[in-house]
Amino acid sequence: MERFTISLDADLAVEFDKLIKARGYSNRSEAVRDMLRSQLESFRHERDEARHCVANLSYVYNHHERDLAERLTHLSHEHHNLAVSAMHAHLDHEHCIESLILRGPSAEVREFANMLIAQRGVRHGQLNMVAVEIDKGRHGHPDGQGEASHTHRHEHIKPKS
Repeated sequence: MERFTISLDADLAVEFDKLIKARGYSNRSEAVRDMLRSQLESFRHERDEARHCVANLSYVYNHHERDLAERLTHLSHEHHNLAVSAMHAHLDHEHCIESLILRGPSAEVREFANMLIAQRGVRHGQLNMVAVEIDKGRHGHPDGQGEASHTHRHEHIKPKS
């Protein structure tokens, strides 16, 4: 762990302490670490340094909108390689919320999200992306028996920072 010192004027320190308390942080350091992670994540995506990501795409839509449910389903099927999971809930007689967990190349995830959010009738679309490193390794069987006869390939996805 590396330490550094930061100076804040009194008003900013008071506001920061209110934020820490409201968000349930136990100390300033943890709050600063989360803020830094968030800013670093945004910076990676601004500079297109995040080649791969995991993401949550959430949006609200009116299911009575003409052909919208079919258009959303069609787009999701066209991008099935990015989808890990989907959750759908009814908010009232007209509106639904969906949350899609996505994984893949950042540019493809962003493009899919933008297409979906831009559909007529979709409201309140929000994409939250987290840059990841992908390790495509070869690993032995978890029980430790027979490394050669029980090896398998899979990806390990590790969030950056």
